[in-house]
Amino acid sequence: MKVRIGFGAVAAACLVLAACGGGDDSGGGGGSSSSSGSSSGSSGGAGQGQEITGTKTIDPNSMNNPPKGTIRYCQGKDTNGSAHEVVKLFNEKYKAQGYSAKLVEFPASADQQRTLFIQRQQAKSDDCDVFSSDVIWTAEFAPQKWLYDLTPYVAQQKSRFIQAPLETVHYANKYWGIPSSSDAAFLYYRKDRVKTPPTSWQAVYQQAAQQGGIVYQGAPYEGLTCDFLEVAFAAGGKVLSDDGTKSEINSPQNVKALQFMIDGIKNGSAPKAVTTYMEPETDQSWASGKYTFMRNWPGSYGLANQPGSKSKGKTAVAALPAFEGGTKAGILGGHNSVISVYTKNPGLSLKFGDFLASDEWQKILLGKYTLTAVTNKAYDDPTVKKNVPFAAQLKQAISQAKPRPVSPVYPQISQAIYKNVNDALAGRTSAQDALKKADSQISSALQTF
Repeated sequence: MKVRIGFGAVAAACLVLAACGGGDDSGGGGGSSSSSGSSSGSSGGAGQGQEITGTKTIDPNSMNNPPKGTIRYCQGKDTNGSAHEVVKLFNEKYKAQGYSAKLVEFPASADQQRTLFIQRQQAKSDDCDVFSSDVIWTAEFAPQKWLYDLTPYVAQQKSRFIQAPLETVHYANKYWGIPSSSDAAFLYYRKDRVKTPPTSWQAVYQQAAQQGGIVYQGAPYEGLTCDFLEVAFAAGGKVLSDDGTKSEINSPQNVKALQFMIDGIKNGSAPKAVTTYMEPETDQSWASGKYTFMRNWPGSYGLANQPGSKSKGKTAVAALPAFEGGTKAGILGGHNSVISVYTKNPGLSLKFGDFLASDEWQKILLGKYTLTAVTNKAYDDPTVKKNVPFAAQLKQAISQAKPRPVSPVYPQISQAIYKNVNDALAGRTSAQDALKKADSQISSALQTF
């Protein structure tokens, strides 16, 4: 199948730094995956029925004794030092064997990172041997035959990874990268007001209406796509058909989820101002001490406990709750190590990607930088448990996470979701009309490939 992608249209969609799993390590927007598969539109489900042929595949054994040299690792701006440290550790470990890596920092903007990688691939450049790819880009990059097929490597390493992050590199029945970091949202609550976190969204909103309220990201941008899909997927909704070719956004389950969120604003569970909130505004509202619940990313835990925050020492986290009559669902973000087909040293590139996913580095990533690890063992480490008190909840949140739609035209799909959902939350349209319009826009986008 030859996929035609309008790069200009795709690049126009803004992928926000923190939204949907963008970590400070790479500044990218997030992506998602699922432990449950195609029922929610997972990357494996979205690619089923499609075939990408003529791709290059790396022999897993090639990383054991690759040619000596230096590979370049491209990622977003290293704002917390983790990228510099992992390159340093890799170089120290393999210096004697003649292996090294060099960090190439792209801008903090996820959109710019994506554009720069595309430019290099279109030019068949080896500037990026390994690229830190946002999880939502797998379905776009793989059909272009820009990435090595890593299916044989994943087959050997599969049991090490938490299933949900692993699915973010799964497309068209092949694996196109190695998970390197992940992310999933929490339900934050004031432990001085709530003894036990509610187990359903309905109970959360009911308690919020009675005391303190709930804040989340309701502005028309990528973050709202994540927030809405967490509730919609939990209610049993979908966005795309299992083969990724048809819109299924206009369903009774999705209408029910959106109406629930609309009613939450109408009855005072959430403030009307939430329709203008991104992550910073949500964090500021939480720091004011007024609200009892908040939906936000793991990085907000540190912000909630900074000096001056009225929620300092009073903040606790829990995995996102279930929707009554449905299930639990989170939206997974993060980044994967993908290997360019234009690298001159695929074996060494795989060796570096493997190091990024090693238990050795994943424990440091989580324990020192509080960035979400993708391997099971990282969460069992005593140092991690000590430094990250919510590590168990974080692993649970990742494990139950589901994906945003996996499609080469994902940015257009997301825009159709967040613009129409915001219109409904703000009272400019009904839940039914909002999803009917979104359905039309998504269907049009899907016709472009």
